[in-house]
Amino acid sequence: METNTALFNFCVRQGDSSLILGQRLSALCGHGPILEEDIALTNISLDLIGQASTLFTFAASIENKGRTEDELAYHRGEREFTNALLVEQPNGDFAMTIVRQFLFDSYQFYLFQSLEKSVNNSLAEFATKFLKEVQYHLRHSTQWLLRLGDGTEESHNRTQKALDYLWSYTGDLFAETDGDELLCKQGVIFEAATLHKLWTDHITASFAQATLNCPATTFMHKGSRLGQHTEHLGFVLAEMQYIPRTFPGATW
Repeated sequence: METNTALFNFCVRQGDSSLILGQRLSALCGHGPILEEDIALTNISLDLIGQASTLFTFAASIENKGRTEDELAYHRGEREFTNALLVEQPNGDFAMTIVRQFLFDSYQFYLFQSLEKSVNNSLAEFATKFLKEVQYHLRHSTQWLLRLGDGTEESHNRTQKALDYLWSYTGDLFAETDGDELLCKQGVIFEAATLHKLWTDHITASFAQATLNCPATTFMHKGSRLGQHTEHLGFVLAEMQYIPRTFPGATW
């Protein structure tokens, strides 16, 4: 596999995850438990969609086939998306939303922290910009994780239930491809095993503070790197892509 192809796939994959989670959070606009949280989740959604826009634009320039960021977002089918399985899971209750966000924020924090050292200057610049946003995202989701986990019996039980459900979708975050191995050798990205260790140490410490038990199951869903997803992604794409597919090329 050529370096440009590997880098294109990596950027699209990261952009897909940001886009799908941004779309999920956008559905909560007007439905937050309190006004401040409604605004916070909407702002995080905008940050994630902004990440996707940057990564797709960069990926399209690498591909050099005339595609735009909008075409990558709105004119690919379900099997062409390679986002992490975690981000396509339903919002559920507030505990589910927060646990999903915390797990993904923690992943992005260590990912972008490592990419600041990438030999690819564009990736390094993107990572520095994104990291400023993700630090806020992670602080926000961590505070809510602690508040819910170590709160009332009801909030604790709901948060533990959410964690137990989402846990089997987290291994997919760190699945590597042949292209990733090539980029690692060149210093463009860094080994998933190293990121996984940092991520695991961080979330384990946070779970202890929140009086939550880290699930013991070792089974992990996988397949997103090959375009294999849960039944939820198709519904997200149907809603997100409806207008661009119904009126292709429309501007306003």
